Amino acid sequence: MITTPRIVIAGTHSGCGKTTIASGIMAALVARGLTVQPFKVGPDFIDPSHHTLICGRTSRNLDPYMMSEEGCLETFDRATSGADIAIIEGVMGMFDGLDGTDCSSTAHVARILNAPVILVADVKGMSRSIHALIRGFREFDPAVTLSGVIYNRIGSDRHKQMIASSASVRDFGWIPRNDNVGLSSRHLGLVMAHESAVLKQAGPVIEEHADLDGIISVARQAPALVLPKPEQDTYENNVRIGVARDSAFCFYYQDNLDRLARAGADIVFFSPLTDHLPAVDAVYIGGGYPELHLPTLESSPCTQELAREVKKGLPVYGECGGLMYLSRHVQSERTFRMTGILPADTEMTKKIQALGYVRGSISRTTPLFSHDLPFAGHEFHYSKLVPDPDVRYSMKLSRGKGIDSGNDGICEGSALGCYTHAYFTRALAEEFINSAARYSRT
Repeated sequence: MITTPRIVIAGTHSGCGKTTIASGIMAALVARGLTVQPFKVGPDFIDPSHHTLICGRTSRNLDPYMMSEEGCLETFDRATSGADIAIIEGVMGMFDGLDGTDCSSTAHVARILNAPVILVADVKGMSRSIHALIRGFREFDPAVTLSGVIYNRIGSDRHKQMIASSASVRDFGWIPRNDNVGLSSRHLGLVMAHESAVLKQAGPVIEEHADLDGIISVARQAPALVLPKPEQDTYENNVRIGVARDSAFCFYYQDNLDRLARAGADIVFFSPLTDHLPAVDAVYIGGGYPELHLPTLESSPCTQELAREVKKGLPVYGECGGLMYLSRHVQSERTFRMTGILPADTEMTKKIQALGYVRGSISRTTPLFSHDLPFAGHEFHYSKLVPDPDVRYSMKLSRGKGIDSGNDGICEGSALGCYTHAYFTRALAEEFINSAARYSRT
């Protein structure tokens, strides 16, 4: 049974202040001495980095499209062990899901977790009209428990009075407009937590202007959940997996790393920007912002060392930014040399090249995997890969663009690079571990 107090912070739309308020609630609760487990609905990597910094516990994604409903429950159960309360930040507007459906929406996750919802409503330029909007959100899906509203960007006491006079649902906060508490954006979204801790400053604002005691009380009213049969831990191998983690490569689903560990991996974090390649049996290079660090990556000792070890058979799996690093060159303001492991070059573009969910399968023809493996994930990038004409693709997408028209996953030797940020299944993690074990034995 799952009994952790929990609450979902939803929004009327993207940009309503949902991330700032959710982060502020987390910070205020931590300041009160509570152990807070954060979550983010959807495939986003950036918001969870801020949650993690604030709470001191790794924020987890909850995405039914990638994880399944049962997977969301299992992740929620594992992650909330020892937590006093769980705060789940929603995605986009509360009912915005896959292709205009409910799938993987904030409302979908709220129903899976049977969690009460507080709606963040941006009232800039509105007064009484906001209540028509709130009524629609409250009545649209009776299976979602909308417990109340936090009114954001209140302009003045008079503005608050104009709204409060017609309110018909419980209010949990009246947050004044504050342009100093917020994050700047760039091509992939908000800046990462290691670049700005400004969202921590939202904690005192929430403590002063929100009903934190009421939020805690509602979270504690969430009913117990029945957990599906848990995934069994397996430790059939004992291998070392190098995971690139620094300001260039920082996009990872924590569940992926956990699955590798449960399958028998000792995770060794290293920085391709500053470190030599550690002694490992396989390497996992996630996405991030390599385009912001190209001169350093070009001159890093790890860049040449990785290429040498792949020639010896070291299994390497790279996603998005990792794919760029595995290519020969990246063309930005000038051409920068990368590892040269994959027969392709990368061009940075000013326009987005792909954004959305991905589904497909990995072919067993790659040395990293001995079975055809289905997977789901997400893609989001402002770069374009220009592969040689005779490249071998090992991933076929039924949904998504990949590198070229549904083809993804260039395989060369013992390396595989793709644009997809895959959510690892148990089978995919175990196959990657097995490839590391085979290499280790040689």
